[in-house]
Amino acid sequence: MDSHIATPHTELTTERLVLRPWTTAEAAAVLADARSAQWADDFPAEGDHVIAGLLRQNPAWLGEYGHRLVVERSGGHVVGSIGLFWPPAEGILELGYGIVASRRGRGYATEATRALAAFALAAPGVHTVSAGAELSNPASVRVLEKAGFRRSATDGDVARFELTAPERYAR
Repeated sequence: MDSHIATPHTELTTERLVLRPWTTAEAAAVLADARSAQWADDFPAEGDHVIAGLLRQNPAWLGEYGHRLVVERSGGHVVGSIGLFWPPAEGILELGYGIVASRRGRGYATEATRALAAFALAAPGVHTVSAGAELSNPASVRVLEKAGFRRSATDGDVARFELTAPERYAR
């Protein structure tokens, strides 16, 4: 997979996806339950509503290292969201993602996670990208494993995964 590393407020492009920053208007539309012709029929999902609300409280998440919409290159439909919870804590940056049900099983989450993790590890002061997945959601666990993350801990029903800069370059 070739991914294009973005400059501030630009897009990350993968083979099949564009990861572009949310706008305040898009977050407001999600919160208002407004529909866009560019959204997949089942976008936004529950997690996208949560993120849209958090974007209002954390405007930095709309910036270069924040949250992005996952857009299919063929057709231009928004099919999910992925994001970094900026700023990093002691060099560790949290990543979260979600793809709408109608587009799951196509490898989009793995493709987007790989691209955003590579972008995050190139950010100043970041040496590790971390993510959590509920063990009751084996597809999410598989996404992280396929994206190169390694399980670092388990706390109840949540497995923690990490990808560090040396691991990224060793692959």
